Amino acid sequence: MKSRETLIRLKKFQVDEKRRRVAQIEGMIADFQRMSAELEREIQSEQERAGINDPSHFAYPTYAKAAIQRRENLLRSAEELKGQLEDAKGHLAEAFEELKKVELLDERDQARERAEENAREQADLDSIGLMRARLGVIA
Repeated sequence: MKSRETLIRLKKFQVDEKRRRVAQIEGMIADFQRMSAELEREIQSEQERAGINDPSHFAYPTYAKAAIQRRENLLRSAEELKGQLEDAKGHLAEAFEELKKVELLDERDQARERAEENAREQADLDSIGLMRARLGVIA
């Protein structure tokens, strides 16, 4: 029974780790999207300040070009993380299924042990009742 409890603790730990990983990736995606939106505002501001909206224009602000590149990199990274997020969610689902299987096995074993204990108690009570009945017949 001790090994089953250890296995359950291990599976719960694995589920928690997978859950943390999913949350971490979701947080990173949100951060990248937030930073991308901030860069977009900065790009717009820089374009308005310079009065030039065409990145191919010779006088287009260098900062805006760099911000556009950085924004594109952030968005690309966020897309890559979305793929990792799907994988992490799949691993979380698998770990959760494994935990549930072990917990169900443990519950079934505990139910069987309770049934066996109840059967032993009932057998003891039956033997006591039988002895009393015999003593009552003899007396």
